[in-house]
Amino acid sequence: MSTPTMTPGAGAGAGAGADPGTTTEAKPRQRKLSEIPGVELEVVRPSSPRPALITLGLTAASAVALVVLGLNPALALAAAFIAYLIAVYAVYRRASGPRVAADQVVRGLVGGAFVIAVIPLLSLLWTVVSKGAATAFDPGFLTQTMNGVTGLQDQATQRDGAPMVGGAYHAILGTLIITGIAAVISVPIGLFTAIYLVEYQPKGRLASMIRFLVDVMTGIPSIVAGLFAFALWAVLFGVGTKNGAAGAVALAVLMIPTVVRNSEEMLRIVPNELREASLALGVPQWRTIAKVVLPTAVSGLASGVTLAIARVIGETAPLLVAVGYARGLNVDPTSGPMNTLAVYAYYMFTKPLSPGFREPSLDRAWAAALLLVIIVVLLNLVARLIARAFAPKTSR
Repeated sequence: MSTPTMTPGAGAGAGAGADPGTTTEAKPRQRKLSEIPGVELEVVRPSSPRPALITLGLTAASAVALVVLGLNPALALAAAFIAYLIAVYAVYRRASGPRVAADQVVRGLVGGAFVIAVIPLLSLLWTVVSKGAATAFDPGFLTQTMNGVTGLQDQATQRDGAPMVGGAYHAILGTLIITGIAAVISVPIGLFTAIYLVEYQPKGRLASMIRFLVDVMTGIPSIVAGLFAFALWAVLFGVGTKNGAAGAVALAVLMIPTVVRNSEEMLRIVPNELREASLALGVPQWRTIAKVVLPTAVSGLASGVTLAIARVIGETAPLLVAVGYARGLNVDPTSGPMNTLAVYAYYMFTKPLSPGFREPSLDRAWAAALLLVIIVVLLNLVARLIARAFAPKTSR
């Protein structure tokens, strides 16, 4: 029996499993799009940024002209933006065709939406920093309380140039204490609930009911949480009882839905292959969750907790109801009213110590707002460091 031989021009892959008596058919020639009936090709010429820049310059000039003529600046910018989109479409349609023109219009819409979203944020940050930086970083403001401060000191400060008396030291400590207690209450509850929904009971009536209640709690007004804490403390400790612990409970009610939802989504994106590999080695499920699932999702979990804390750290209404307002320092969350930066800023804005000389009180309010922003930024940095430190090592 003779063995078939391969010709020098034959490929190795073609002769390995082919029958010697069969002949290979030639591959069909691929047709060009222009050869297919019914297909019409449109020439798309490359676009240049020069027409857009020229159009943008003319649009900006027209907006300035409308403002000079007395039109409202916001309306002038809106009219100029619409004119810019129309001009961009007309210019690019003539230069590069309708497809490029439509693409440039969409780019203009996306860029305009970005500017609309960024401008208020930058304006807010600039306002808070410019009005609050001088007072927020004053050592006296950071180390003093409002105990014993009256409107006479504010009058002397604004009228005679005397140093400002009174600060937010008690409000800073109160914010950290109340928010910390709320985090200690809400983070374990929210995380364990998310673990139950993802790892133990992903489907079923109980899981559906829990998710429904979490969604309902996400949308409740913050004042409702404050009233709940106030009513609960009235039942447990007597009517009219206000302290930092009640405020922490109110904030925990607001934090739990955010922690549950964020943690649930982060746990769901952990690949099932990791769980199956651990369980296949005989590792118990609880240890798989602790050693495999949670370390893999720690980055998202830290971000979710930070988002929940940032969500409640500036709350005012529930704390006004459940905690009250204190002018002096109180670090005991179980004894009497406390103060937070949000409540402190609210009182300085709405109830200045001297109604005729409001500037010192407004300066304190802006400084408290800036300190809140700084605390939120620091929380985000801490969350990033935690995520980076505990993230799973993917390669050596």
